Amino acid sequence: MALADYRSDMESCCRCSACKFIPLEKVTGYARANVCPSISRFEFHSYSGGGRMGFGLGLIHGRVEYTPKTAEVIYNCHLCGACDVSCKYAMEFDVLEPLYAMREECAKHGQSVPVWDGLVAGLAKGAPLVLEPETAEDDWFADLPVADAAERGAAACPSAVLYHAGCLARCTRAAGRTAAAAVTLLARAGLKVAVDKQAESCCGGRAYEMGYRAQALARARENVARFAELGIMELVTGCAHCYQYFKVLYPKLGVEHGLKVFHITEYLWTLVEQGRLSPTRPVKLRVTYHDPCHLGRLSEPWIPWQGVQRMRHMRVYDPPRVLRRGTYGVYEPPRRLLESIPGVRLVEMARSKEYAWCCGAGGGVRETNPEFAAFTAAERLAEAQDTGAEAVVTACPHCVRNLMEPGGLVSAGASAESRIRVYDLVELLGESMSGGA
Repeated sequence: MALADYRSDMESCCRCSACKFIPLEKVTGYARANVCPSISRFEFHSYSGGGRMGFGLGLIHGRVEYTPKTAEVIYNCHLCGACDVSCKYAMEFDVLEPLYAMREECAKHGQSVPVWDGLVAGLAKGAPLVLEPETAEDDWFADLPVADAAERGAAACPSAVLYHAGCLARCTRAAGRTAAAAVTLLARAGLKVAVDKQAESCCGGRAYEMGYRAQALARARENVARFAELGIMELVTGCAHCYQYFKVLYPKLGVEHGLKVFHITEYLWTLVEQGRLSPTRPVKLRVTYHDPCHLGRLSEPWIPWQGVQRMRHMRVYDPPRVLRRGTYGVYEPPRRLLESIPGVRLVEMARSKEYAWCCGAGGGVRETNPEFAAFTAAERLAEAQDTGAEAVVTACPHCVRNLMEPGGLVSAGASAESRIRVYDLVELLGESMSGGA
């Protein structure tokens, strides 16, 4: 929808600042009470969810113009959704959706981000939405027990699961190794796994987040046509961003694919529950789990609503509307997987699940403001260290990348302020399999 369509949402903001903090009952101390990286970094109200609601109204009424400063405020946001779920703890209007609309308006008014102009231009040619990839070789699946989905298809392999690795697996060695471990585990459980070796393309979701709605929609339609051509009914991905885009964004854009979409942690936990995978080798490690934003609070199913807002002593929706509050994200499967690994001890951070602090990779910030991305990652790593954990485990290659190399500013292991190790959950599960994975 256009920015003007969210006018009543933005007018509902009472500037209570709930968008800046986790709910009071969740607060364990001053240091970890904040939830929005943007206001925490820039310390000015315009950089908060509520501040941007005022910014949006200014744009609608012509009190604020589309200038480079406008774009600077709007794009210095991870779009992590934390402001949205914290606001909805007590209120009933959208904060995150107007933020997407503001970026789309910036792009229309010539205030897009140059680096993303180039990335999105490459999207139409099949290029990944990754800045300066390490390698252009799509060979992470070499020598693995996976079929080429284009060659076998559903008719020849009716029970095949399509594994979508995502852009980072195609462009970074670490993510490629994790994707290889994931399909190895699936194959080990007796599943027939297929990969679109020649034509896996970007999901397009990050283009949507940066304001390029038309390009994201075109990519979504092309991907859905490809899925139909392959005849695959189940799609599994290890990328939390891809998972959220296939599951939530495509239906939101009106692009229905009919696929059952799973994140790799959901699928692996089902296999462990069924006894088809048995982690038996001890991995003696005290870990804390980082909830990826796109796998957690942002992954609730998209529930379309049509109706009217009636003004009483407060706004009510007729018919009633189900608001996405982050409650039903993918939280338990990753934790159950960790607890199934012998020797692993899981400790939680102060901010977790729908109120988790972002890793810093989202919203295109890593590409446009790496210092801000590094700030956000450093905050999360410090919080992880507070738990006494030896390692932080997550379930998204973008989170792994930014926590290991915040904003691309350091080159190994973790930030300069932290020595805590960073793992993808698939790595630990593979380590625990007898004979390796």
